[in-house]
Amino acid sequence: MRTTTLTASVIAIGGALLSGICLGAAPKTDAPAEIKKTLEARYPQIKVLDVKPSQVDGLYEVFTGDNIVYASPTGDYLFAGPMIGTKDHSNLTAARLDERNAIDFSKLPFDLAIKTVKGDGRHTLAVFADPDCPFCKELEHSLAAFDNVTIYTFLFPITSLHPDAANKAHVIWCASDRSQAWTQWMVDGKPAVGTEGCKDDPIVKLQAVGDKLHVASTPVLFFANGQRVGGTLTAEQLKKKFDAVEAAAAQAASKAAPAQKSTTASSGSAN
Repeated sequence: MRTTTLTASVIAIGGALLSGICLGAAPKTDAPAEIKKTLEARYPQIKVLDVKPSQVDGLYEVFTGDNIVYASPTGDYLFAGPMIGTKDHSNLTAARLDERNAIDFSKLPFDLAIKTVKGDGRHTLAVFADPDCPFCKELEHSLAAFDNVTIYTFLFPITSLHPDAANKAHVIWCASDRSQAWTQWMVDGKPAVGTEGCKDDPIVKLQAVGDKLHVASTPVLFFANGQRVGGTLTAEQLKKKFDAVEAAAAQAASKAAPAQKSTTASSGSAN
């Protein structure tokens, strides 16, 4: 997984130092602007997209696209690492980062993806995956349990971690049946056989797409509602996500139906 210079350079704040910082003090109304200005001056190589209050009073969330760190009201101190909710042991930072990086699912470049349809295909999922990523293989084993999903796989080899991943991605893309080649390699460990004369693949284009979407590790999942999840999921976790997306879509449709009916009725009476 790639990390930003901001995270690598962040100051570690010890318990003794924390005792001298009054995080609960009333922050200035322009604290986000002041923090952004301070950090961009001290870390010119990093683009701070925005600064917002965090879940902890007096501590601010600094969003850089592929990372979230936390800052004191002046920006003089940074805190790197996940914020954990002690009630349920949830990683609040990871959840917030996925929320901030939600997308318009319909705008993904599906023509650059390997499309796999299983059964009725009613659940939809997009995955940025590296063919040599062990967590991606875990995810594929989880997906193997479903027979009602459409999966768009975007090949995203991270060669700094897996030097041969780009070669494997090219061969899989050039296979006569890409979906089958991908599944056989990721689930069964059977190498794909490429088609002679296949010179092009979407790898370079997808690197640019991934950078735009702040994909810095694999797997990264996007559900039909645009929700992003970084990391592998079990079959049980996937089912909960699919069911939640489906339920939300059904609820939205039921709310929209009366309004549409009312509009149609009004239109008819006017005629």
